Amino acid sequence: MNPSQPFNWRTYKNDTLSGITVALALVPEAVAFAFVAGVHPLVGLYAAVIVGMITAIFGGRPGMITAAAGSLAVVMMHLVMEHGAAFLFLAVIMMGVFQIIIGLMKWGRFIRMVPSSVMLGFVNGLALIILVAQFTQFKDVDGNWLSGDALTMMVAIIAATLAIIYLLPKVTKAVPSALAAIVLVAVVVALFDLNAITVGDKAAVSGTLESLIFGDGTQGGFQGLSWVTTLPEGFWSLTTLWIVLPYALILTIIGSTESLLTMTLIDDITETRGKANKECIALGSANCVAGSFGTMGGCALIGQSMINVKSGGTGRWSGITASFVLLLMIVAISPLIEMVPIGALVGLMFFVVIATFNWSSLQIMRGMTKADAFVVVVVTVLTVMFDLAVAVISGVIIAALVFAWQHAQRILITTSQETVDGKLIKIYQLQGPLFFASAKNFMDSFDPKNDPECVHIDFMHSRVYDHTGVEAVENLTQKYKAAGKKLTLKHLSPECQTLLHNARDLIEVNVSEDPHYHVSMSGKR
Repeated sequence: MNPSQPFNWRTYKNDTLSGITVALALVPEAVAFAFVAGVHPLVGLYAAVIVGMITAIFGGRPGMITAAAGSLAVVMMHLVMEHGAAFLFLAVIMMGVFQIIIGLMKWGRFIRMVPSSVMLGFVNGLALIILVAQFTQFKDVDGNWLSGDALTMMVAIIAATLAIIYLLPKVTKAVPSALAAIVLVAVVVALFDLNAITVGDKAAVSGTLESLIFGDGTQGGFQGLSWVTTLPEGFWSLTTLWIVLPYALILTIIGSTESLLTMTLIDDITETRGKANKECIALGSANCVAGSFGTMGGCALIGQSMINVKSGGTGRWSGITASFVLLLMIVAISPLIEMVPIGALVGLMFFVVIATFNWSSLQIMRGMTKADAFVVVVVTVLTVMFDLAVAVISGVIIAALVFAWQHAQRILITTSQETVDGKLIKIYQLQGPLFFASAKNFMDSFDPKNDPECVHIDFMHSRVYDHTGVEAVENLTQKYKAAGKKLTLKHLSPECQTLLHNARDLIEVNVSEDPHYHVSMSGKR
């Protein structure tokens, strides 16, 4: 949908067909993720429609599919269980506001700083936390653990769902196997009147019936959620804000990270480049609208985006088609959604867990450094124990500290001596980066008290990276001055020479040989 390009009916045909395929694949997962979050399935489906449509039109990555996501659902689940659905929708709106700020501040580029070891832990932790969330579904409507025939029926439905998902593609790929599994299992349960717990049974207990989506059912069509008029007493307060704020920040980090990482993947496949900050603004706006309409919001989905691109849907029209077709499906089949057995959704989520977990990482870790392997394990464990945001931030910090420590050990100083005009000169030859982590080793390598009267420090093969490095050089010159020694600094960059205040008279300038680079001033420049 680029007005600068001529109309190409083949492109629109591919986008339309791939969009229809994606819409079919979105139905079961949107329902399942909504169920994980503890809200009515239609809340997830309408989230997919609203968020998917807005990001498809205004987003920075054509061809990427955005909808209700499992990574967000597992965080939403805790908020809904502890405080209720009204707090969830406010958190979605706040998440959208934060994502807009990220885009306006152009912070989207920082996604490049996430190392691959952190991503492996992120993906594996996400799989494990979705798996753990499924155990709560092995309870009946009264909250008691299933046993006897009820447990047998649940296991049988899960097994049947997984069997269809894995075996159907070997017969035909015309229909998404996940959707086919949900439909077939639901039909069998309904036809044979099997005693299985359904979405309707769970929804009736939780109080999130279809009337929340369609009002009182007398007007027909989508009326919007009624949560705004049924908020708890005293909802609008600073207490509510402080309750929602941590969840909103976590959802912001998770949603933005997953969307930007998915965008990077699609960029590599299509050999084009998306606009990270534009995507953040579009995603934030979509979540604000989605939260205002009482849905669970969302972020980019790696699986559906891959389906779309591999089906030929690389334009904006593919995402628009997927959202529009999904809306038609909701209007047509919404009464049937509550007939879906819980076991079918649990089976689908088990499939998502198996597909999400990076099994090759178990082999990859054998070839990693101990530090990278440690980061993978830490991120995975923190994801399960706390949440994805804490895990990813911790992983990035650990990886950064390991990087700084490793480079701090790379600074090498060799010494030599020569005699010029009868004067003994000691020469320190530096190799490696001089920055905050290596400054201490740098200072400890010199001996102003016992060095000869003339000392040269050669920075030809070294670079001063930050202000700490500059201060280390200046402090060293003060020590040599205090010892009454003549110190000469050679091959410093012009910027580094400018930043040195008390050592300018010691610098030997050689325009043809001195390096040219900038020193990081930690915001002072």
